[in-house]
Amino acid sequence: MAEQPARTVLSDIDIPFGSLVLFFVKASLAVIPAAIIVSFILAVIGWIFRAIFGFGRMTWMMT
Repeated sequence: MAEQPARTVLSDIDIPFGSLVLFFVKASLAVIPAAIIVSFILAVIGWIFRAIFGFGRMTWMMT
């Protein structure tokens, strides 16, 4: 018979306010390079779709 995993209940987390603020500042600063990388990847995917399927061109502005 397989042994059942032990269950844990978390009832309280005591984090000092300064540490919590520092964590959120670090997390918000970490988002900036991640957003740049994700936007670059999405731009490359968009360029590939434009090259393959040809949509996204602004031919309506040339008329």
